Amino acid sequence: MSKLPKLPSIRDLIRIYNLKAKQQLSQNFIMDKNITDKIISLAGLELENALCVEVGPGPGLLTRSILDSGARNVVAVEKDARFIPTLEQLQEASDGRFSVLLGDMLTIDHSLITRSGLEQKSNADGSIKSFDHVHLVGNLPFGVATPMLIQWLKLLSLKSGIFGTSNVSMSLMFQKEVGDRITAGASDSARGRLSVISQSVCDAFKIYNVPASGFVPRPKVDATVVQLRPLEKPLLKSSLGTLEHVVRFSFMKRRKMLARIFKDWDPERIALLEECEIDPTLRPQDVTTEKFCQLAHIIEQRGIKLP
Repeated sequence: MSKLPKLPSIRDLIRIYNLKAKQQLSQNFIMDKNITDKIISLAGLELENALCVEVGPGPGLLTRSILDSGARNVVAVEKDARFIPTLEQLQEASDGRFSVLLGDMLTIDHSLITRSGLEQKSNADGSIKSFDHVHLVGNLPFGVATPMLIQWLKLLSLKSGIFGTSNVSMSLMFQKEVGDRITAGASDSARGRLSVISQSVCDAFKIYNVPASGFVPRPKVDATVVQLRPLEKPLLKSSLGTLEHVVRFSFMKRRKMLARIFKDWDPERIALLEECEIDPTLRPQDVTTEKFCQLAHIIEQRGIKLP
C-alpha cells in the first residue's frame, strides 16, 4: 500500500483554516508526526484487513500515520465541524481508504461507521463481508475520555455495535493519571473503580507516553497511550453495570477495610466476602479484579440491592 501523497503540513492547515483548540472541548493537537507514527507502530495493529475507527481526529495528523501504516479501511468520527474541510481533503488524497463522519462518538449509530467502512472495502475489492478485526484509535479529549471508555467497555461486554466482532482492540490516549488508573493492578496506589471495570473485560497496558510538550496548546499534564484488548477468558459473569455499582460502593471508602465497609452497609453482608474468599481485612485497592467480578456475580444473581 502506497503512502499518502505530499500534503500541506498540519501547522499550515491550522493556520489556513484558523483552527484554534477549544478549551470547552478539551482539545489539544499533536503537531509532530514522529509521535503519531510511533503510536501506531507501537500499537502493533493489523490494519490492512481491519476496520480502523478513529475517534476525534481533529486536523488529522494521527489519521495520516494510520493511513501511512497501510490501513485500507479507516473511518473517523469527528464532533467538531471546523475540522471537516481538512479531513475531507485527506479523504480525497487517501485513494478511497478513508472517510469521515460528523458526529459524537458517544451517541452515533455504530451501523453508520460499519457501513462507511464496508463501502470502502467494496470499492477496493468488491467484497461486502464484515470485518474480522476492528481497532478503535484516538487522541481522546481529556474531559470526556473516561465516560467514553466506560461506554465502550459496556458495549464490548455486550458485544454490541462495532464491538460485536470476534477481534476488537482499543489504542487510546488519556492523560497520564487516567492511564495509570486504567492499568493499575491490585495493591497499586493508582488502583480504583476504572482499573477494575477496564480489567474485567480487557487486558490493559501502556504502550507509549507523550509529554505535555508534544501538544498544542500545551496541557498541564502528560499523556499516555493505553491499549485494551478483550480477555481470552472473560472474568465478568454479571452485567458491567452491576460490577460498576459494586466497585463504586467499595471505593467510596477506599481507606477502610472491606469488613468495615460492608458492616456499615449491613453486618450480615460480610458473609458475601467470605463466600468469595475475599480477606475482609483488605482495602478495596488490594482486591483482584477476579474477586470483584465474583462478588458482583453473586450480588446480581441474588438480586441484592447495594446502597
